[in-house]
Amino acid sequence: MPKIAVKKLKEDAILPTYGSEFAAGADLYALPSEGEIVFAPFETKFVHTGLAMEIPEGYAGLVYARSGLAAKRGLAPANKVGVVDADYRGEIMVALHNHSNTTQTVAAGERVAQLVVAPFLKAEFEETSELSETVRGTGGFGSTGTK
Repeated sequence: MPKIAVKKLKEDAILPTYGSEFAAGADLYALPSEGEIVFAPFETKFVHTGLAMEIPEGYAGLVYARSGLAAKRGLAPANKVGVVDADYRGEIMVALHNHSNTTQTVAAGERVAQLVVAPFLKAEFEETSELSETVRGTGGFGSTGTK
């Protein structure tokens, strides 16, 4: 298992933890010293974790919603999936959005998102005047139908 260097920017920051043996995402916690965070309906706030990380080259840290928090309370990352690049050394923050029409509260130290560290391919983009033909072609947004 690869090791990720994590720096606590605040003494009370909580290191990411996995909820089960085979969990893909490690839970990110709201910084306890920030206290309770109240979200009005449809409001977005940055939730501090108090952590900075050294994601290895060739990998990205992908910040996803915690399924229970999103499905039961409507709290999920505003940008759907946050991306932490390997060269970023600042604080990991979660832009959490209240998708519900009721006020929601995040407790101090509560799990607010999950971080998946994943490899990626870096591409070289080359302009061309033609693309190869496929059966699907230019069909998009539901063009493949449901079966």
